[in-house]
Parts: sequence; C-alpha cells; structure tokens
Amino acid sequence: MLELNISQNNNSYSNAYGKYFARVEYKKTMSIDDMARHMAEHNTPFSIGTIAGILKDFVACTREQCLNGNTVKIDNLAIFKCSVEANGMTLGEDYKITAGLGGLPPTKNADGTSRTPDYTKETQYAIKSAKLLAQATGEFTRQELNGDATFRWTKAAKETIDGIVNPAPAPTPGDGD
Repeated sequence: MLELNISQNNNSYSNAYGKYFARVEYKKTMSIDDMARHMAEHNTPFSIGTIAGILKDFVACTREQCLNGNTVKIDNLAIFKCSVEANGMTLGEDYKITAGLGGLPPTKNADGTSRTPDYTKETQYAIKSAKLLAQATGEFTRQELNGDATFRWTKAAKETIDGIVNPAPAPTPGDGD
C-alpha cells in the first residue's frame, strides 16, 4: 500500500502555483541488509549474510558496468544506465572542447598555441554532471504498476484536505460572549 501525502506548489513562477499535488509518503529506506533479512524470510535456503554478500557484489558490479558504458537489465524491474547532464555548447574552429568534469576544457588558438580559457559560453564545461537512470522494464512497467498499486491518504493528508474542502466557519461577533 502506498500512502499519499499532499503538498501545495508555492513557486509563484510556476504554472501550477497554488495547486495541490499528491506525493508518496515513504516509510523507510531499505538497506542491503534490510533487503537480505526480508529475502531470507521468504523460505530461502540462504542465510542473511549470504544474501547480503550477493546483493553487495551485485550492486558493485552493476555500478562498474554502468560506469563502463553498459546498461544492466534486471528482468521485470529496471534497466540501469549512466547518463549525463550536458551544457549546450557553441563550437568554433579556434578551440576544442573535451568532455569532463571539474575544469574548463583546454583551448587552442588557430595556430595551435595554447590560450587561457575564459568563462564564455564557448569554453564552458561540456558536462554538468553524471547521473544514473533506471527505466522500468518487463512486468514493472508504468502500466503494470498502475494496475498493481493501491493508495490511501495519510492521516495528515486527510486532515489537510478536510481543512481545505470543509473550512471551519469564521467566528461571528458575539460568539462566546
């Protein structure tokens, strides 16, 4: 069961300003050890330690393969891959831009001599950041999730919604006198 909370968009520059949005209320983050404990409860012949070791090795290998430019598909769960957030660049003939994080790319004058890069659009970083993407696959697609997921509002969300939909009446003068 996914529990939902509610939040209001308070960004006055957004087209959705003032609107309310449902958000999943996450209960806890499951560590590898938590998952190993959970998996061991499913009548497996493997110990919690064995399962945790396999999961830790799997994570390390998935990371390694993604960083080597491969995708890792876990059937009926997700395809993991590395991607980049890149800057838009303007390329000219008198300089070269190399990919990389952490410094301005090297530049060359037309005659091949080096020149000091400046902080213009032409010499900005090629890559802002690297990121890991997970894309649902197999029986874990959005359509399957929509069919399998069940939802309910948290107690706090119910109170918030009730307060908006059924506001308390304003006190009238003379009440309580």
